[in-house]
Amino acid sequence: MQRVLIVEDHPSHMELAAYILERGGYEVLQATSAEDGIALARSDRPALILMDLRLAGMDGLEAIRVLRSDPETRDIKIIAVTSYRDEYGEQPLRIAGADALIRKPYHYDHFLGTLKAVLGETATPDNVPR
Repeated sequence: MQRVLIVEDHPSHMELAAYILERGGYEVLQATSAEDGIALARSDRPALILMDLRLAGMDGLEAIRVLRSDPETRDIKIIAVTSYRDEYGEQPLRIAGADALIRKPYHYDHFLGTLKAVLGETATPDNVPR
């Protein structure tokens, strides 16, 4: 079972992402700040991080830069997550080191499909949640 870390400070977004991931067969770790997310990434080495870009304190872009600069975490896959349509484009995210972007609100198939693509998995009837 692959481990996914969600870094999200909005409780309902955290709950929905965790629900989708657990139904998809992933082990879920949760952090509500960039600093806690970085610490969990270092200690628990998840396969993937879902990083909200708008966080209090250190924002998600800076957290991605920190993770990418650390030899212990630089190879962890990272999907940036945001509800802001125009503020974050692909270019700044790629420069920071994100592997993909998911926009809120979450669309179940797109959410899980993006995650599986970044992890190099394929969706089959056995591993697609119902």
